[in-house]
Amino acid sequence: MPFGLTNAPAAFMDLMNRVCRPFLDSFVIVFINDILIYSKSKEEHTQHLRQILGTLRAEKLYAKFSKCDFWIRRVEFLGHVVSKEGIHVDPTKIKAIEGWATPRTPTEIRQFLRLAGYYRSFIQNFSKIAKHLTTLIQKGVSFHWNGKQEVAFQTLKRALCSAPVLSLPKGTEDFVVYGDASNQGLGCVFMQRGKVIAYASKQLKTHEVNYTTHDLKLGVVVFALNIWRHYLYGTKCTIFTDHKSLQHILNKKELNMRHRKWVELLNDYECEIKYHPGKGNVVVDALSRKEYSDR
Repeated sequence: MPFGLTNAPAAFMDLMNRVCRPFLDSFVIVFINDILIYSKSKEEHTQHLRQILGTLRAEKLYAKFSKCDFWIRRVEFLGHVVSKEGIHVDPTKIKAIEGWATPRTPTEIRQFLRLAGYYRSFIQNFSKIAKHLTTLIQKGVSFHWNGKQEVAFQTLKRALCSAPVLSLPKGTEDFVVYGDASNQGLGCVFMQRGKVIAYASKQLKTHEVNYTTHDLKLGVVVFALNIWRHYLYGTKCTIFTDHKSLQHILNKKELNMRHRKWVELLNDYECEIKYHPGKGNVVVDALSRKEYSDR
């Protein structure tokens, strides 16, 4: 395929997906011309390699040997480092973040947020921290960098440079989600047996700011189920929130359209919603009630 064609990446990605379709999400991940094969044992890996290499040969697609790595226990893939310990941020990206100068224009803020946002699953309360930066890139807002933006920028840099190692799920049991919501945003942590698998957060939209406390607390449950559907659908999980009255909504006979939609979604999952006091919920306590800018 010639270089420089506008639709070349999409066309090649489609080709690779069709070629590797029988193995995708089983032991293969494909991104354009990168093929990642993962296995649980050496014997299984041998079989997987034979299957993929045989498929490529049958389709007259050939991998350049000098660009291949075999039998490795640690791999860099799409800006992440994956090993038996878990998933890390690529060290080369951390170096780029460490030297990132303070943004001077909305375009520079967008560039920084694109990189930082790619690793948001490593950062607890990402959306809340980034709030003062995203405000400056909104349409009709004049650019004025002050202390709030600088604090947010430096906090994100520190969080990215000291990002934790995220655990890889082992099986489909013992999944736990801790969620919290306030008028500043939604945040949750996905864990298994005490180890963090991912963080997730979002800022509230204009209409969501007016939600009642009941709706916000149920909204964070729905948010977690949607964003981690690929893990939670078809498995049993426990979701902790710091509000005792969610059952009030679930037991109502007459529901509005939003509640009806949420209840229907909840019925698709085998999740148990439990109360966890806010002060005791150390995992997401930082989502608290206090505005980030007050620090």
